[in-house]
Amino acid sequence: MNYFNTEDVAQNKLLILYILNSSPKNFTNAELTEFILEKGYMNYFILQQYISELIDGQLIEIETVNDSEVYNVLEKGIITLDLFQSKIPEKIIQELTDEFRIQELLKVRETQIVGDCYPKENNQYTVNLKLIENEETLFSLYLDVASEEQGKKFCKLWKEKTEVIYQKILNIFIKADI
Repeated sequence: MNYFNTEDVAQNKLLILYILNSSPKNFTNAELTEFILEKGYMNYFILQQYISELIDGQLIEIETVNDSEVYNVLEKGIITLDLFQSKIPEKIIQELTDEFRIQELLKVRETQIVGDCYPKENNQYTVNLKLIENEETLFSLYLDVASEEQGKKFCKLWKEKTEVIYQKILNIFIKADI
């Protein structure tokens, strides 16, 4: 009994090739798995099977970069993707394009994450959350908060989860089609 539709199998393998080829970052197996599972594109076992088949078919390889084993799309994989990318739903392509655009913006060399809380009048506080790259401010957000405790909490969250918060803010603007 055939459990897999051959068109779905091909589409999922093309999706893996597209992600690996289009992303501004190199993926380890764990990172690729997390990325694809979070998006709900396929389940763990099917993903691992397809990765293995793409390696066996010499469409992708594992290479060592900075002491990490990451996937690299080989020439055969790029040619295959060029020929059949249209089989990937446009909605998924657009979603990934937006995601990779955000990743590219977050890919920084000299990054500073700043969260400051300043007292204002009437026992209120202003919080300034900044993302600075190479001495240039990429992002700055000022918020008025009700207490110093709340301001410190915002600063702490910003420093711990900068990428997630920044990505969500960018997504709001991207989806608003500004």
